[in-house]
Amino acid sequence: MKNLQLVYWSITVALGGFLFGLDTAVISGAEQTIQKLWNLSDFMHGLAVAGALYGTVIGALFGGVPADRIGRKRTLFWIGVLYIVSAAGAALAPEVNSFLFFRFLGGIGVGASSVVAPLYISEIAPAKSRGQLVALFQFNIVLGILIAYVSNYLLQGAGPNDWRWMLGVVAFPSLLYTIMVLFVPESPRWLILKRNKVDEARAILRISDPDSTEEVVQSIIASGNESRQSPKASLFASKYRIPVLLAFLFAFFNQWSGINAIIYYAPRIFESAGLDKSSALLSSAGIGLVNLIFTMVGITLIDRFGRKVLMYVGSFGLILALGLVSRAYFTEEFGGVPIFLFGFIAFFAFSQGAVIWVFISEIFPNEVRASGQSFGSFTHWIFAAIIANIFPYFADIFGGGYIFLFFSFMMVLQLLYVWRMMPETKGVSLEDLQKHLIK
Repeated sequence: MKNLQLVYWSITVALGGFLFGLDTAVISGAEQTIQKLWNLSDFMHGLAVAGALYGTVIGALFGGVPADRIGRKRTLFWIGVLYIVSAAGAALAPEVNSFLFFRFLGGIGVGASSVVAPLYISEIAPAKSRGQLVALFQFNIVLGILIAYVSNYLLQGAGPNDWRWMLGVVAFPSLLYTIMVLFVPESPRWLILKRNKVDEARAILRISDPDSTEEVVQSIIASGNESRQSPKASLFASKYRIPVLLAFLFAFFNQWSGINAIIYYAPRIFESAGLDKSSALLSSAGIGLVNLIFTMVGITLIDRFGRKVLMYVGSFGLILALGLVSRAYFTEEFGGVPIFLFGFIAFFAFSQGAVIWVFISEIFPNEVRASGQSFGSFTHWIFAAIIANIFPYFADIFGGGYIFLFFSFMMVLQLLYVWRMMPETKGVSLEDLQKHLIK
């Protein structure tokens, strides 16, 4: 891509995803130590792990509000501040309640970031490269997850408080991100639709989309005029039913693949398959590496083959990988489990991982894009929180075989969704998508 300034803006904002991945996955190296240190019950242990996820639900639900009122850029800045406070507070927490509070704050930052960062990038990127640029957010998420796993592996055994360092390192990149966000421009679509600053938006678009600046400006103005002429509608008005349903089901299946159960409890799952603690942490880092590599593959292909092709391939692969993990637990033949889990991560990263934030950021019209992105992110995070909280309980009762078999069945349903409902959004402008999806 030749437009280096656009790439720089997109990467800077997408670094919110790096903090997102780092903050959420770093708990995997500390969760067992925290359980023993504070003598937590299974319920409180699950709550300690899922505490940040409940924060993400709040952040996702309300992240679109400041994005609309004070702008995408200012909201991203305050998200960075939340990350800093959360990392420092959780690392220094003397007991479980204060730990939960600071992890909850970080979760608010994660949830809001999953709304505002893809929203910003989708609004500043030209249609021909929107998929790749928005998918940089997911790339940074998995890069953050990988760095979290590697950091946990390197810090293990650094003393009785090694878990505090695992959590505290998040504060350093959070500070860098917060400073960098100050140097990106505001979203041109927000400037036109919310502040009527057409000239300022045009100047930004001349940099980000020089080939069709005036066409984009006029289409944004036209969409704004249409929305002002019609009564202000709720996101859940009947005319938005198609994008709402598409976003809900996409986010629903994303989580019922079991991805966050595997991300958050990776060391525990590998230990249940017979690996010692050190090998389990190293295998978890391997998951992070596979996740990164195949997210890069997905990003490379998303604007070439489209969102739907990636989802077809990924769905078939997820069904197979999860089925093999389930079989391993039923037969107690665990030798292939690390390979099967690596396969699961590869297919997920290539499909759901690369596509979710791109697809949700594309399908809502301008007037409700922020609230639509919030809705999709909220759906994603409410199920992520539930699964992370209940996974230890149900895994203990039913065992891994039935749990992974259930996840495999959910991916069969996802395949049906892709086949029967999911539209292709590759290369279509946001305003043209609006015409096709709003009835």
